[in-house]
Amino acid sequence: MNITIKEVAKLANVSPSTVSRVIADNPKISAETKKIVYQAMEELKYRPNAIARSLANKSTRTLGIILPSTDENLFGNPFFIQAMKGISMYAQKKDYYIMYTHSGNENESLNIVMDYINSKWVDGVILLTAMENDRCIAYLKDADHPFVVIGRPENTQNTLWVDNDNFQAMYSVVNYLIDKGRSNIGFIGGPQHFNVTKDRLDGYKRALRVHGISVDEGMILSVADYSEACGYEAMMNMMKYKIPTAVVTTDDLISYGVLKVLKEYKDLKIEVVGFNNTPLASYQTPPLSSVDINAEKLGYYAAKLLIEKLEKVEGSVNHYIVETNLIERESTDILK
Repeated sequence: MNITIKEVAKLANVSPSTVSRVIADNPKISAETKKIVYQAMEELKYRPNAIARSLANKSTRTLGIILPSTDENLFGNPFFIQAMKGISMYAQKKDYYIMYTHSGNENESLNIVMDYINSKWVDGVILLTAMENDRCIAYLKDADHPFVVIGRPENTQNTLWVDNDNFQAMYSVVNYLIDKGRSNIGFIGGPQHFNVTKDRLDGYKRALRVHGISVDEGMILSVADYSEACGYEAMMNMMKYKIPTAVVTTDDLISYGVLKVLKEYKDLKIEVVGFNNTPLASYQTPPLSSVDINAEKLGYYAAKLLIEKLEKVEGSVNHYIVETNLIERESTDILK
């Protein structure tokens, strides 16, 4: 049975127009009247639909998400699934809806942002990546449209964002490997234009220098895509230059490619550490040590920041730093 505004108004002993104004959070309606109407809505289990809310307060209560992935591998990277779960958890708690669109490149992402804004489909936008000279961020700022970024934007002062301390996370991983006796450590990072790649590379270099180990640029490679195939190719190229004693990557999917190489060269005992702690990491041979970046929590806090911005919550912060944890698993350590 569908409950109507008229039934809510009758129970609350107010006019239907007053109920509409309460839904729109009209400041002219007293707190006492709002309380009575809300109690009636709760008693009748009345929930205003998105169209009614839109007409009442010109809000869709919908958040737009742009997934930086093609339709072929839309859910290939578990990070996006976990982040979306966190976004959905907070959005649902606050009665917001989610609209997501996938994008294969920055031009497509920018066109989606334009569509979101010009069509008025969404109240705010969630970007799942941050890169140098980010055109989507620049456009959203120029349009003065609410948005949040999962990742560190170049201008952190005037942007809502949530991220890990990627510098410190990678620094800790390299320090952990050096303490275990590894000194010839290779680095395979994601696309260079992503800020997360830069931050993790900086952490890698700093850890080496702190321990008095020279940075060998030949041991630093980047891939065009977060995939096993790219990780495999990068590892093969690294071994043509020099055989490492350990390899760190910026994503587990890249690490899977590295491990595939090691399966082909069984005499090589090279320790590998990835990032994102994807579900399949523990099922690799050997099981993959990985940094858990708490992707679900990143998504949760991204939605929280954006919704608090939309609802003008006083005292809200403009960013969150989510903790990371190194998950150690059985290794091929030859130094033990």
